[in-house]
Amino acid sequence: MSKMSLKFTAAVIVVLITAGMLAGCGGMSSNDIKVGILNEMTGGNATMGTSSANGAKMAIKEANAKGGLLGKQIQAVIADNKSEPSEAANAMTKLAAQDRVVAVTGMFASSNAIAASSVAESTKVPFLAVGATNPKVTVDEKSGKVKDYTFRVCFIDPFQGTVGANFVLNTLKLNKAVILVDSSSDYSKGLSAFFKEAFSKGGGSILAEEAYLQKDQDFKTILTKVKALNPEVLYVPGYYEEVGKIVKQARELGITAPIVGGDGWDSPKLVEIGTATALNNTYFTNHYSVDDTSAASKAFVEAYKKEYGQAPDAMAVLGYDAANVLLDAIKRANSLEPAKIREALAATKDYPTVTGATTLNASHDAVKNAVIIEMKEGKQVYKATVTP
Repeated sequence: MSKMSLKFTAAVIVVLITAGMLAGCGGMSSNDIKVGILNEMTGGNATMGTSSANGAKMAIKEANAKGGLLGKQIQAVIADNKSEPSEAANAMTKLAAQDRVVAVTGMFASSNAIAASSVAESTKVPFLAVGATNPKVTVDEKSGKVKDYTFRVCFIDPFQGTVGANFVLNTLKLNKAVILVDSSSDYSKGLSAFFKEAFSKGGGSILAEEAYLQKDQDFKTILTKVKALNPEVLYVPGYYEEVGKIVKQARELGITAPIVGGDGWDSPKLVEIGTATALNNTYFTNHYSVDDTSAASKAFVEAYKKEYGQAPDAMAVLGYDAANVLLDAIKRANSLEPAKIREALAATKDYPTVTGATTLNASHDAVKNAVIIEMKEGKQVYKATVTP
């Protein structure tokens, strides 16, 4: 053998050994199935993203303890979208092209999920959103066509907005509202529009709509205008960071009217920011209540507390449910081919999850119940369940 051949052979061996060492260091092997868990791990929606990721990781841990999937162990590849749409697209691109995951689940914020879904569609990597409720997540805004590779395990905002409006009209018996909308958020704008439509149709009157931007700190100018209108109720379909500040500043200005919102409120940070006293007489629509007494819910809550040392929120439950729905689809597909996983997801019917039997409809959306949560002295109190 020539010196050149010896050098080449040695180089190949070094590359192979290095690759093996890297694979070993990363816990990777040919027996792993890589699943992307993409969430808001930092930024304005970090508590929600972290909860969702925790739920998904727990589902994968349980599946691995039972032998894994298709004869392999499942590896969760965690990615952070930093609560920004552009970062969601970047992270999805990395998961698909570099990490080569077979599918991705996660995300709460609709703007982030919409950005990520564009990448999922172009790369043909199945994506199962967790809590993103805007219709544009699964249906292309321009063409009106259902996206091939994008799905979700939660209800959508036309339903959530209607539930909120009917609760104000029929339970609170109020019909004069002001809406405060985050004009930088697809979620807030969409939910606001669906609430307004249902509220007006039900005989309610929208006195005004006031806009703010995500990351705003001072809302007193807007709230002073709102107070002058003397509304019976405020509807604030935003995320907990801004909602907490809005509620606190509203109470400081003497606005005592009930304040109602959506699932973007669900975070322990809400009470920390808004204060327990200010949040009295506020309500929000949500996917789940920890007070759910079903056997599945009790078992999940107990397991989650054991795993993480705290009670789960709705995003933890949805993260867990989504991961299990995705793993079940891969199992039914009996394949790691994206097209076959996509077909199996589309065929999901009556899969038992903590939040109830999950069927994905023709629009790739889950048809689910909603719950009404009331805030009392800093605690979430279950008030009612509303069926579609």
